[in-house]
Amino acid sequence: MWGWQASCIRCSPANARGLPATGRLISRYVCLSTTSWLWIVTQNFSGNVMPLVQKDAEIGQEGHPPATLLSATPLYVKLKDYVRSRVETGEWKIGQRVPSENELVGILGVSRMTANRALRELADEGLVVRLRGKGSFVATRKRTSQFQSVPNIADEIRRNGGIHSARVILLQMEACGEELAEALGVSPADPVAHSIIMHAEDGLPMQIEDRFVNPGCAPDYLYQDFNAVTPNGYLTEVAPIVKAEQHIESVNAQAWECKLLAIPKSEPCLLVRRRTWSVDGIVSSVRLLYPGSRYRLYSST
Repeated sequence: MWGWQASCIRCSPANARGLPATGRLISRYVCLSTTSWLWIVTQNFSGNVMPLVQKDAEIGQEGHPPATLLSATPLYVKLKDYVRSRVETGEWKIGQRVPSENELVGILGVSRMTANRALRELADEGLVVRLRGKGSFVATRKRTSQFQSVPNIADEIRRNGGIHSARVILLQMEACGEELAEALGVSPADPVAHSIIMHAEDGLPMQIEDRFVNPGCAPDYLYQDFNAVTPNGYLTEVAPIVKAEQHIESVNAQAWECKLLAIPKSEPCLLVRRRTWSVDGIVSSVRLLYPGSRYRLYSST
């Protein structure tokens, strides 16, 4: 028998197949019998003992590990899969604390360095959030949007199984001024429609939409029920988009925006500035603000 990284227990094919469903941790790392059973055994929070890996492995005459074992999946990857599976199945809920590095060491029998790497990479991937002095927590799902498109946030939310809701903060006609007039291609003296709407998914704020609209392209804009239809959906119908211009940057939200989005002032946000054109000219100029912890954009060609 060959032992790896920790003492192994000697087992036969019968007792290898008959590992108990509950009990204490049997082996902290790997147990190999001479009849080619490879096990990595862990204990979950309810006390269940589970094999993370069960694989046939041939042992050489001199008792050295086979080449297939040396190329096995790293433990930190298995640990990431362990955490990810519990999040994706809903066993661990959004906002629930994930076991600490020390707890993972005791539960799964991995080194602290392995546990640290797994949690660090899961945080980089957006699955968990690590808070200094408090621990790691299951992160809110980030909504993904294709940056090159002009997505309707209500459609995105429904497509992902959520319920979209909107709160109209402001809806009025305003004088535009020189800078906005240039952005919309109108005269500084011309009035423009202005709306501010907060969009939410299952009640959780996802976006603040601050939009100025050229009334020449959408004269009835201010008369729409934006609890029933989004500005994007309405404008796409009355002034189909032929061109779009977008810029993205990371910003800190203003105090009133933090309040609407229910985020701390320290949280970075994604800001998308977008202008859209129809055959009649520039339709709107919009500022879309997203909490960085809840949203991400991607681009593909």
